[in-house]
Amino acid sequence: MIVKNTILVTGATGNVGRQVVSQLIAEHTCRVRALTRNPAAAGLPGDVDVCQGDLADPATLETALEGADAVFLMWPFHNTGPASAVVEAIKRHAHRVVFLSSGAVQAGFAPDQQPHPVGRSHAHVEQLIEQSGLTWSYLRPSTFAANTLWWADQIRAGDMVRAAYGAAPMALLHEADIAAVAVRALTEGGHERAVHDLTGPEVLTQAEQVRTIGEVLGRPIRWQELPREEARRLLLADDDFPDSFVDPLLDGYAGMLNAPRPTITSTVETVTGTPARTYREWVSDHAADFR
Repeated sequence: MIVKNTILVTGATGNVGRQVVSQLIAEHTCRVRALTRNPAAAGLPGDVDVCQGDLADPATLETALEGADAVFLMWPFHNTGPASAVVEAIKRHAHRVVFLSSGAVQAGFAPDQQPHPVGRSHAHVEQLIEQSGLTWSYLRPSTFAANTLWWADQIRAGDMVRAAYGAAPMALLHEADIAAVAVRALTEGGHERAVHDLTGPEVLTQAEQVRTIGEVLGRPIRWQELPREEARRLLLADDDFPDSFVDPLLDGYAGMLNAPRPTITSTVETVTGTPARTYREWVSDHAADFR
């Protein structure tokens, strides 16, 4: 009798986590367990073992971790918070963790010296994982293509996106490609102590991203540049956007204008055998969200 490994996916109802779950199921090589705060609303396939739990409350992880061999860990917080307790809980049960870190983590800087707050929090989690003795792999993705869903309300309402830093260049990454690399790292050998720097296959400014959305939807959509303070006020007034992330986001965009143009990596294709999806493909996959 073949005993399948059990893989726990945290953030299982999010953009990346849901993709990790579905791609693991398609592999038919492991048992998939999903962690979510609200199992009744998870909407996951019936053959997934859905467990209630919250990374903000590490005590709730014990049942979900029981019998798990590997964990896909994402970090939804803008600080380290309960990271130490979460890593300790994983260590008590599993032996392998694939951590969805951040492209904001810069090599050669200690966690406290990371230039960006998102990089600092994720670098601290990386450090805790390394100190734990767990077998680990890190994914450091570039900008998520799904971030552009922030414009969906404006696009549904008209033909213009009003925001700041339209010239900021980004190598947008499809969540399905992040998940595909994660699945390889969770199910195959050769990824121990690997840091996978992930990008999409092209660099587009925010204004070019908006134009691409319009082309896919079949109608012209324009970018209207706003002063930073006006863009900040709009973000703070958005109940769905965390206030604590407004300034780090805008600071990050401002930094992109002065930084070297993003470097494209071939990591997605090297690991999965399939080239990274373009932003146009992502928009086509999510066109209904903008209509």
